[in-house]
Amino acid sequence: MTDAAKTGSTGRARPVFLGQNQYGKAENRVVRVTRDGATHHIKDLNVSVSLSGDMDEVHLSGSNANVLPTDTTKNTVYAFAKEHGIDSAEQFGIHLARHFVTSQEPIRTARIRIEEYSWDRIEAAGEGEHSFVRQGQETRLTQITYDGSSWEVVSGLKDLVVMNTTDSEFWGYVKDKYTTLPEAYDRVLATQVSARWRFNWSDDAQETPDWEESYAGTRGHLLSAFAETYSLSLQQTLFQMGARIIEHRDEIDEVRFALPNKHHFLVDLKPFGLKNDNEVYFAADRPYGLIEGTILRDGAEARIPADLTNL
Repeated sequence: MTDAAKTGSTGRARPVFLGQNQYGKAENRVVRVTRDGATHHIKDLNVSVSLSGDMDEVHLSGSNANVLPTDTTKNTVYAFAKEHGIDSAEQFGIHLARHFVTSQEPIRTARIRIEEYSWDRIEAAGEGEHSFVRQGQETRLTQITYDGSSWEVVSGLKDLVVMNTTDSEFWGYVKDKYTTLPEAYDRVLATQVSARWRFNWSDDAQETPDWEESYAGTRGHLLSAFAETYSLSLQQTLFQMGARIIEHRDEIDEVRFALPNKHHFLVDLKPFGLKNDNEVYFAADRPYGLIEGTILRDGAEARIPADLTNL
C-alpha cells in the first residue's frame, strides 16, 4: 500500500482498508456452431468472468500494473470458443478459469459463471440438419471457481416450470384469526424451479464427471421426483427432488432449490349456476409462496449460498 493511500491527503492515518474485490467482463454472449458435414450443432452461452488476487494498488493508487483488461477477458472467451470448442458449459468454464489463474501471476482466483440456452433441432425435408428452434424459458447454469489448486463446480437450472394437476394436498396447517385459506385435498401444484447442485469433483487428480450426461441425468431425476411424489406440501416435494438426485448421482454432494409456488385457485362459478369440479382455475403470479431448501449427502458441508440470486 502506498504511503498516500495509508494516510490520505491530510497526512493522518485513514480508518479504512480495502476488503474483498474482483473484476471482470459480464455477459459475453457466444454462440459456437460445430459443422459436422451437413449436420450442425449449437452451443449458446452467456459467459461472465470475474477475477481476484493481487489487486490492491489499482484501488489504492490507480496503478494498472496487475490488471488484465476486461476487454482481454472478453476476447479470451471468443478465442477459446474457437480453440477449445464447447463440449459443455462446465468444461468451457474450466478451460477459462485455468487459463486466467495460470497465465497471470497476480490473479489468484477465477470465477466463471455461464448460462446456457438450449435449442431443439427442427427435422425438415431436404439435405442437412441445420435448423433449430429455441427451447422455452428454462436456462442451464454453471459456476466454476478455481484458485490454482482446487476447483468448485456448481451447476443447475432456472425457470423450469412444472405442474401436477392432482396428487397434491395442503391441510392441517396452523390457523389463526388472519387465516382465510381453505384446506385442499386435491389441488394443482405448480412451481418454477431454480436449482443448483455442487459436484464433489475438486481436484485435477480426480476423474472429471461427464458434464453433459450428469446434467441430463440430474434434470431427469428432478422431474421424475416431482411427478412421482404424492405431495402433502411443496416442502415435501422439494426434499424428495433433492434426495433422489443425491441417491442417484454419486458426483453430487449438495442440492439447493428455490421453488416459488405458482398458485392456482379454483374459480367460483356458482354465480353462473355452474359447478367447478376441479376444472377451471385462476393462475395467480403474485403474491407467491417461496419455498427454499438444501439437501446434502450425509457428511457433506453446505456451501451453496442460501440466496440463489447471487449464484
